Amino acid sequence: MNTATAVALTGCALSATAQSANWQDHAISPVGNPILFEDPRITSEVRPIFMEHFLPTTFDFKGGSVPLGGTVQVYALQLRYALTDKLAIIATKDGYIEFQPNHVLAHQYGFADIAAGLKYALVDDKDKELLVTPGFTVSVPIGSTDVYQGHGAGLENIFISAEKGFGDFHITGNVGAIIPNDFDKQTAQLHYSAQLDYYVGQYFIPFVVANGYTIFSDGKNQASQSLNVVPLNTEGYDLINFGSANATGTTQLTFGGGFRSKLTKSVDVGVAIEAGVIKPVGIFDSRITADLIWRF
Repeated sequence: MNTATAVALTGCALSATAQSANWQDHAISPVGNPILFEDPRITSEVRPIFMEHFLPTTFDFKGGSVPLGGTVQVYALQLRYALTDKLAIIATKDGYIEFQPNHVLAHQYGFADIAAGLKYALVDDKDKELLVTPGFTVSVPIGSTDVYQGHGAGLENIFISAEKGFGDFHITGNVGAIIPNDFDKQTAQLHYSAQLDYYVGQYFIPFVVANGYTIFSDGKNQASQSLNVVPLNTEGYDLINFGSANATGTTQLTFGGGFRSKLTKSVDVGVAIEAGVIKPVGIFDSRITADLIWRF
């Protein structure tokens, strides 16, 4: 082997190693379903989030329907802190909610419950571009009942997130179980999410996303009974657990897309648009989510 060939092979090996070591640099955090769809990467970050929910024109329930319409706005701040390269503290739910329906219910305002926990990168294979990260959060019911928070005795969310890279193409998934401490007041649910994204360039990383929620138990509709409205056969997706009385077996699914931009090495922004795609949609007609992530 001559010197030129040896140098060329060495250069190729170094290039491949660098690409493998840095594959996460082109990966992105999920935008849609931000409370439950957890990034498997271990990072330290501050993440302000804005969500604009559009309520369906007509709310359908078992036995009838009522006019609804209007919007729900959420202003939140997530925090994550990497204790080690594999272990992070995560604070995934908090913020302020503005519930503004057009019909039936009054406008209400208040704070959300708080949820926090840990995640651990069980598998971090740079050569295979693979991450697998289980974790959990605990939700504390200290929010305002005016915006359907503060009910029950808290929730546990046990989940596993994973991401597989194929160069600049990435598949990210998450599946988890929401377990209430009081099954009378809140429902048990399975949630699952998938995102496909492609790194076109620093400022444009498009993705498509799907988020699903399947309800496994009936509560006693505590949140809605407090406002004297009908027993519910749907749930409130990632934001609200109504404790719905007629929802066992119901699956709610959203589909959407958007993009992220990496403004700098430590700052990126994202936008997602989701819509309910199977019936019953419950309170979810569509939603716009925007965020900014500052990593340190």
